Amino acid sequence: EAQLVESGGGLVQTGGSLRLSCSASGLTFDQYTIAWFREAPGGEREGVSCIRIRDGTIDYADSVKGRFRISSNSAKNTVHLQMNALKPEDTAVYYCAANVIGSGGRYKYWGQGTQVTVSS
Repeated sequence: EAQLVESGGGLVQTGGSLRLSCSASGLTFDQYTIAWFREAPGGEREGVSCIRIRDGTIDYADSVKGRFRISSNSAKNTVHLQMNALKPEDTAVYYCAANVIGSGGRYKYWGQGTQVTVSS
């Protein structure tokens, strides 16, 4: 069974940086799209960024473009999300998720989430 484990969350001041990691196991890494979602208190889960491992195609939400950078390390089955210039509105639980490329629909595998808190 596939498993995703996030790490790297924490408390940071406005303008600071954090690097989240998503370690995947039990799946053929290059057959998947790995995405980061976030859910703020009282808010809905929203997509932040995603990367198609096979060809490196990347997408970002408008709210994080220019500040966040997603990358993958196929040798370690890991996806990173480098978050710079953090704002209080980035405060949320961040989840990574995986779905087979081309399968469409809802992401099948999810991690447990990691808390990111940005203080003003």
